[in-house]
Amino acid sequence: MDNARPQAPAGKPVSASAVELATLVEVADTNPMGNIHGGVIMKLADQAAAAAAIRHSGRICVTASIDQLDFRSAVHVGDMVVLKASLHYAHRSSMEVGVRIEAERLQTGVRTHVASATLIFVALDDQCRPVPVPAILPQTPEEQRRFARGEERYRARAARRQQEKAAGTAARS
Repeated sequence: MDNARPQAPAGKPVSASAVELATLVEVADTNPMGNIHGGVIMKLADQAAAAAAIRHSGRICVTASIDQLDFRSAVHVGDMVVLKASLHYAHRSSMEVGVRIEAERLQTGVRTHVASATLIFVALDDQCRPVPVPAILPQTPEEQRRFARGEERYRARAARRQQEKAAGTAARS
């Protein structure tokens, strides 16, 4: 049996895994005011981000965290909610995916930016163990900016995990 660590596949451009998901907001998705529930937006953002992560890695991926979900304005019954997901950053087996959520008034075609989310996914092998993912190859200045900020956030999350681990070890001593 070979115990060598699997190698990450070659890098991919952001565009290779970008996803756009759209769905009509129905009454069952809304509160008594006719606005979509935040949890529905969260679920849709998770689905769109997962699709982008799976496309990028070619593996089943699980949500490790939702780092951020900021709501800007309401989405109403009858609107089309459009989610645009793309990878910002990839480390060994984890991927940061950004999701831009827009609402489209179907009668006018006007779109409004209603929310943004940042989610972290981990790619898994057939035994549910983390597996290497391709690097991100940012091509545009905007993709390069998102990559650099994603790398900063990755490092901050890693440092926070180390601090929490050290604090837990110290508390048990």
